[in-house]
Amino acid sequence: MIRPATTHDLPALQDIERAAGAPFAEVGMAAVADDEPPALDMLREFQRAGRAWVWADDADHPIGYLIVGVVDGVAHIDQVSVRPDYAGQRIGKRLIDQAVRWAETEGMVAITLTTFTEVAWNGPYYERLGFRYLPVHEETPGLRALRAAERAHGLDRWPRACMRAELATWSMDRPERGCVENRL
Repeated sequence: MIRPATTHDLPALQDIERAAGAPFAEVGMAAVADDEPPALDMLREFQRAGRAWVWADDADHPIGYLIVGVVDGVAHIDQVSVRPDYAGQRIGKRLIDQAVRWAETEGMVAITLTTFTEVAWNGPYYERLGFRYLPVHEETPGLRALRAAERAHGLDRWPRACMRAELATWSMDRPERGCVENRL
């Protein structure tokens, strides 16, 4: 169900992002809902670097995706999105597990992200998975630069923060019985 993203998948990733953004309008964050998805060129860079994965349905059509970068020597989730009609199936968690596996093979010790702190499917969700909020004094130079770019983009109209999870204590989901979790 998880596989590397292909060049052919990239427009579908933009569609997933648009669909996943729509619920933000329901919580008063229309500007986030209306924000454009990552550009194809940016998605292609992640895909070519082997840092983009999709969760595909039975017809091999992507319904969720994750792209991961490297910030100050640790994995950084640039984006993880799942179509809302597939919410609650732990697809996002399993995509994050894939990023954790990748980070472990790269010799990294942690994974980070930036997120909205008061949106149920953002900060509180990641905290339940094992991420912790980073106090500002623990933000690395790269994370501070990302936060500055987010502020410049207007995202700080709503509370945001950096989060981090240590790979050594990460708890992986078990694949469902009979499910081939990884086709890498």
